Amino acid sequence: MKKIGFLSFGHWSASAQSETRSAADFLHQSIDLAVAAEELGVDGAYFRVHHFAHQAGSPFPLLSAIGARTSKIEIGTGVIDMRYENPMYMAEDAGSADLISRGRLQLGVSRGSPEQVIDGWRYFGYGPAEGQTAADMARQRTEVFLKLLEGEGFAQPNPRPMFPNPPGLLRLEPYSEGLRDRIWWGSSSNATAVWAAEQGMNLQSSTLKDDETGEPLHVQQRKQIEAYREAWKAAGHEREPRVSVSRSIFALTSDLDRAYFGRDRGSRDQVGMIDETTRAIFGRSYAAEPDELVRELKADEAIQAADTLLLTIPNQLGVEYNAHVLESILTHVAPELGWR
Repeated sequence: MKKIGFLSFGHWSASAQSETRSAADFLHQSIDLAVAAEELGVDGAYFRVHHFAHQAGSPFPLLSAIGARTSKIEIGTGVIDMRYENPMYMAEDAGSADLISRGRLQLGVSRGSPEQVIDGWRYFGYGPAEGQTAADMARQRTEVFLKLLEGEGFAQPNPRPMFPNPPGLLRLEPYSEGLRDRIWWGSSSNATAVWAAEQGMNLQSSTLKDDETGEPLHVQQRKQIEAYREAWKAAGHEREPRVSVSRSIFALTSDLDRAYFGRDRGSRDQVGMIDETTRAIFGRSYAAEPDELVRELKADEAIQAADTLLLTIPNQLGVEYNAHVLESILTHVAPELGWR
């Protein structure tokens, strides 16, 4: 068995070919797709977060709305860039969203990726301390966020408060018990995967990774997952961790599928520079008739190693078509692979 969710990058554009021509279109259609996905038996609805772009910038209102409209599907992010976040305000938002969904939030956080603007977090009023890098800042804020989610009091109460206080130091409210165990770190390297395990976070591995060995992406990710699980065991955590990988997978079952994605048959990993110093490997797309797709996916070592698979979806093609994409995987592919 494997949990299967969708991951939306939340694009919108005014193009005549786009079904999401505004932010309002993207938000309302995302809610509708999550409802449809739950009815199909999909396990998770996840959203990428990008600032200064025509994509989801503030995830918590959307996650809360989905939580209020659904009852079973997990809701999450992949990922929130912690360079932009105030951990305390974020803990309050996350607590609220988790309570609205009755404990279904699966929150992916990370350092983020190259953004639309240079050092965009500076416009939010943030910057690394002296001697820190932006990546250091992201990890430090994540550690603060995780500590807040433990629910321990830390703030000295006012002796003359407007409303009566409980005894002792105060914590942030609303507090949602159990959310601390449902935080994921989006890792692009083996070292940060090990760090995530040490911090007691679940692991998200995406469709790109630092190219550390020159091997195919799925092999590098499988080794990353193994390093993560070894570090988790060494850290002595009591619960079992979760691991997700993201893939673009399309079962070609109609002429429309072939028109949209037939050109992706036989695609290959690609290698490129995502900044001046980082060489990354970008994962291939999978697009084929269901029987061929099953054979190809059996050979993906990272998918086999993960317990959760996030299917990246073309959200600009609309709710109906994306529901079809998800249903095709659940119906024609997942049972043949033992995922259902």
